[in-house]
Amino acid sequence: MSTALVVGGGPNGLAAAALLASEGVDVTLLEAADEVGGGTRSWEGLVPGMLHDHCSAIHPMAVGSPVFERLDLASHGLSWRSAPVDCVHVLDGGRAGVLLTDVEETAAGLGPDGGTWRRLFAGPAARYDALAEDILGPLLGVPRHPLLLSRFGAPTLLPATVLARLFRTDEARALWAGAAAHAFTRLDRPLSSAIGLGILTAGHRHGWAVAAGGSRSIARALTASLTAHGGRVETGVRVRSSADLPPADVTLFDLDPPQVAAILGDRLPARVARAYRRFRRGPGAFKVDLAVEGGVPWTADAARRSGTVHAGGTVAEVAAAERDVVRGRMPQRPFVLVGQQYLADPQRSAGDVHPVWAYAHVPHGYDGDATDAVLAQLERFAPGLRERVVALRVTRPADFAAWNPNFAGGDILTGRKDVRQLLLGARGGLAALAPYDVGVPGMFLCSAATPPGPGAHGMCGSHAAQRALRHLRSR
Repeated sequence: MSTALVVGGGPNGLAAAALLASEGVDVTLLEAADEVGGGTRSWEGLVPGMLHDHCSAIHPMAVGSPVFERLDLASHGLSWRSAPVDCVHVLDGGRAGVLLTDVEETAAGLGPDGGTWRRLFAGPAARYDALAEDILGPLLGVPRHPLLLSRFGAPTLLPATVLARLFRTDEARALWAGAAAHAFTRLDRPLSSAIGLGILTAGHRHGWAVAAGGSRSIARALTASLTAHGGRVETGVRVRSSADLPPADVTLFDLDPPQVAAILGDRLPARVARAYRRFRRGPGAFKVDLAVEGGVPWTADAARRSGTVHAGGTVAEVAAAERDVVRGRMPQRPFVLVGQQYLADPQRSAGDVHPVWAYAHVPHGYDGDATDAVLAQLERFAPGLRERVVALRVTRPADFAAWNPNFAGGDILTGRKDVRQLLLGARGGLAALAPYDVGVPGMFLCSAATPPGPGAHGMCGSHAAQRALRHLRSR
């Protein structure tokens, strides 16, 4: 029997391990932390009986993940829940852009911009399951659906600020800008529309859902699939060098490139080692978890029913804030993402006290205290919030890195998502055609540093596992 070693137990490492095990490979997964999950971990303790997600919380790209369907994670207890409203971008004066799963309902709420929204998303959303075969893989390669991909892909090349000019109202422009800002990059740069278009299209097909029982349910279902096929998980095992790697026919790393370079050292080709060590990091996240009695008193009514709320103001404000953090400056009014997962999954609350998950985009490695900036931005759109806060916990960029080294400097996307790294990957050059190959026979990279990038979809792990299987079959 062939053997595989997976180093790192985030959703990509778990997906890779489970997929290899389902193909009859003897798999061992090593995780440095005391529990697997990486960004898909959850925790209790802010208020007794209340559940919070550590990092990944809302999963528009994961609900229809091809690898999750192949592994039949529903049979291992994973189920999805949706709030009445998917996402709301709040504006001053109680105004808001409102995203619903149905394209037509969303378009109807956007008034004069409804037709533009429909033209952008109706076609791609209707054929998303086919489109996903291309957009959830390497950007460079032969597409399975070239015409469909070209129709979807043309707008992704545009800067998000340029695409925003298609809309006439503040509400539609802001709704678009909030989605685009999930890329943690300047919105006036080429390809800054890609991630926004991806998550909006996926959301119009599957909704911006949450995992019932917390994001940890994704990790638990993947672990159950792995062990059901004979795989093993060992936690509390940190791999620091090649000497710590048990023998295996193939080895996959759910780690960022600098960690792989440190582990493999001289085993890596010199050009790969240089590229991995020069891997470019993105901005950081500064997170504030809140326990809020009665929920957040948003002035926009739709936000009180929405699983996700973007608190960033107008498209100009969002673009300015993202430009500041990329340049290393802390904005006075940061872009803040808010998760109200309890609206879809009420078991996360403790009576009338509800968990509210919020983080701001901040400069990479930011070591200041952005708590007041986050709360002020929320209070701007929800006056009276502070009086409802029962308890809070802060997670700084250094804290993210401490419990998940892939998130160095608070970079929860595992690398800057700009033109260079989106298209060419961690190794650059012609190696972009095989972004999962490390350059050592039988070794592969499967973290969010590889295509299709961040999210709890597991597809980075799936593609790396497919490369590993081809390697095993070619021996």
